[in-house]
Amino acid sequence: MALGFTSPVFAALGGDAASVQADQRHFQATLRSVRSNSFQVQELRSPTGVVVREYVSPQGRVFGVAWEGPWMPDMRQLLGSYFEQYQQALQSSSTSQMGRKPLRIDLPGLAVHLAGHPRSYTGQAYLPDTMPTGTTAEDVR
Repeated sequence: MALGFTSPVFAALGGDAASVQADQRHFQATLRSVRSNSFQVQELRSPTGVVVREYVSPQGRVFGVAWEGPWMPDMRQLLGSYFEQYQQALQSSSTSQMGRKPLRIDLPGLAVHLAGHPRSYTGQAYLPDTMPTGTTAEDVR
């Protein structure tokens, strides 16, 4: 579960919001945008049933991503430059966290939470230090 299966690729955490439209075209995903007072949510729905929500700051950076669907998204692509930190934390965590139990990785500057089983995965990843003022981890869902 933790490394995930290969499925549609989406904009990377910490990356530029401009890649959202390119991902939408490439994967034939539908795109829906919702603006809140302090950020914008770009929701991509792929034909395979994976839904990824990208949380974009007013400065145009993806500070959080959340996903749900029958498959895990490609974590390397989803986490971008933060994937190595995630992978190291995953390797150093106890094997008792692996499997059907939810996985929580909370590092300085990066949080990744995964849960689910085949055909029903959910998760979120966010950069606590880059969240807009007034935004909390609960907003990334």
